[in-house]
Amino acid sequence: MDSTALLDSYGRKLLDQLQRNARLSLAELGRRVGLSPTATTERLKQMEEAGIVRGFTVEIDREALGLEVMAFIRMSCGGQNYYRLLEYIHTLEEVRECHHLTGGDDFLLKITTTNMADLEALIEALLPYGNPVTSLVLSSPVEHRKYAVLGKLTTVTKKPARRR
Repeated sequence: MDSTALLDSYGRKLLDQLQRNARLSLAELGRRVGLSPTATTERLKQMEEAGIVRGFTVEIDREALGLEVMAFIRMSCGGQNYYRLLEYIHTLEEVRECHHLTGGDDFLLKITTTNMADLEALIEALLPYGNPVTSLVLSSPVEHRKYAVLGKLTTVTKKPARRR
C-alpha cells in the first residue's frame, strides 16, 4: 500500500496515540482511533512495512545508568579522515547519535559519558580524525518532542505578537 494512503486520518490518529503511549493494547489503540483490533493490527503492519513506523522503543534515563555527562561534538575532517572517522564512530558506545552536516562541520555527534575524564579521553581519541569542537549540555528544556501528525506545523507561520 502507498505510504500516503496509510497517512489518512486513521493512520495519523494511530501515530498520535502511539507517540503518547506505545504500550497500548491493539484493542485499546483501535478503540481510541475508531478501528477494529483486526484493522488496527493490519494498519500497523502496513505502516511498519512502508517504513512509517520503524519500531517501538523504551526511553531510559541516562543518568540512572551513570551517564552523567552529555555533550555535542562537531567534527571537521578532510580527505581520507572522513571515511576513517565514519568507520571509527560506529565503534564508540559513547556516540548516541551522529548527523552528517552541511556547512563548516562534517559531523555532529551526540555523546554521553560517565564523567568528564571519559569525555576528555574520547575527545583525545577523536583528534587523529579531525578537529573536534565540544559543547557540554547543561540542561535539555525540550527533549524527544512528538511529531505533529494530526496537522501542519504552524509555529513558524504565526506572526509574532507586537510589542508596545
